[in-house]
Amino acid sequence: MRRAAGLLAAAAILYVVLAQPNHPGAMTWGALTLVPQELPLILAALVALPGGAVAATIRAALVLMLTASAVLKAADAATYVAFGRSFDVMVDLPLVVSAWQLGRGTLGLPLALLAAGALILTVLILALALWWATGRWAALTLPRRGRRMWLASCGAVIAASVAVMVVQIGMVRGTIDPPMNPPGAAFTTRLGIERVTEARKTARQLAAFREAARTDPLAGTGPLFDRLDGHDILLTFVESYGRASFDNPLYSGTHVGTLERYESRLRDAGLAMRSGYLRSPVRGGQSWLAHATLASGLTISDQTRYRALLASDRRGLPHLARAGGRHTAAVMPAITLDWPEVEHMGFDTVLVAESLGYRGPPFNWVTMPDQFTLAAMDRRLRSGPTAPAAPLLAEIALISSHAPWTPVPELVPWEDVGDGSVFARWANAGDPPEIVWQDHDRVRDQYRKAIDYALQSILSYADTRADPRPLIVVLGDHQPAGFVAQSDSYDVPVHLIGPPDVVALFDAWDWQDGLVPRDDVRVWPMAAFRDRFVGALSSGLSP
Repeated sequence: MRRAAGLLAAAAILYVVLAQPNHPGAMTWGALTLVPQELPLILAALVALPGGAVAATIRAALVLMLTASAVLKAADAATYVAFGRSFDVMVDLPLVVSAWQLGRGTLGLPLALLAAGALILTVLILALALWWATGRWAALTLPRRGRRMWLASCGAVIAASVAVMVVQIGMVRGTIDPPMNPPGAAFTTRLGIERVTEARKTARQLAAFREAARTDPLAGTGPLFDRLDGHDILLTFVESYGRASFDNPLYSGTHVGTLERYESRLRDAGLAMRSGYLRSPVRGGQSWLAHATLASGLTISDQTRYRALLASDRRGLPHLARAGGRHTAAVMPAITLDWPEVEHMGFDTVLVAESLGYRGPPFNWVTMPDQFTLAAMDRRLRSGPTAPAAPLLAEIALISSHAPWTPVPELVPWEDVGDGSVFARWANAGDPPEIVWQDHDRVRDQYRKAIDYALQSILSYADTRADPRPLIVVLGDHQPAGFVAQSDSYDVPVHLIGPPDVVALFDAWDWQDGLVPRDDVRVWPMAAFRDRFVGALSSGLSP
């Protein structure tokens, strides 16, 4: 009886690992009702194994594969929650480092170490459980009498399982049309096959991308940006600002209301506006990939393409602006570590968290409020004694709307911003992230507030502080995580704000007048922006 219980427990462990879903929507008790077709094959093979080193080697390989499949499925679930897609082993391994940095910044180093240790321990426990489970079945001794018959029976089970799996996988992939559906599912095997296929496809795509990065339709063109007559350009990314701000009623009442209110103020200030949508290459995170996409005119959807871009001679918007006689700058308050890749991006001035002069407290992961970032940018690059003489192109990242979206500061009079210490009153306001994130409704409400603060910051700057008047491009980098956006869209809003004669240069784009884009406005890929933007502002190119 005890031996039978051990065999059942071992089979149950294998069953659960094989039945484990890879999508958060499938993680229900119902997932356990779909019998893994691989299970009888594995059990029969373990029983038929000879003893000694051969059995140990095969078991080790099986445990390694099953552990890897469990980790891959968990990684899929995590990236589905964060980015709305599965995990791509070929290009997504750098996300592990990004997750660590985000966890350390949000939870603090001790809790982040504890969480990382717990994950590693979980994987080790799983591997040990699988080693025990395979050992129980491999230790099952076949009776000497009729041994050949028993081995033949194991072989028949293995052959039948393989046949059923081939039919089931072929049916799912659309290559086989059986007269009836086979029982159960070979999900883990199918997932492995699909990942191998995807890896080959990714390799081909990366080769095509590297070739595209070596060519540039704007290479050798000019004059550039000469239609602007010296107006500065401020490319301003609002973190996690997506189409959900317009399509989701949880957010649209607040965000559209703010946009309409500031639209009226900006018109009264003599400014013109146009708005549309761009399709970001990412959602839920990886803002730098959206930044690189906008600047390069190439779709940068993962870290591998990002590195390939940096290794190429492709000229981004900063390089083109520099060629057009502009001083180029990056204002990146989220950068707190070394940033060696910036050397390849074409910026004359780089202002990171440490160099912006903020003396207030951080807001969890967020190093400083957006209003301070804009005030510091203005002092250093536009109105202060260190401002460059040449017209400016600055890329600015506003990060107050980065998760965990708590706490959220409030606008202060611009003349009170100073060194940022004025924001200390909000740095510990409300519940901390570990409390807020227990309730998804509260998370969504904090997101609503954070985006509204970010919009108010940049629109208030455009209204009252941006003098002389620049051309301001305000856009989202990506949609928030799926459970926040409640949408699978990759679209982000983009707004052009500036003097009427400058904004009129973009009339051919047919974007909506004002700050609220039409629902039916044509959505461009974010990669299309660079060439069209430079074309609209350069006399030698078409808009």
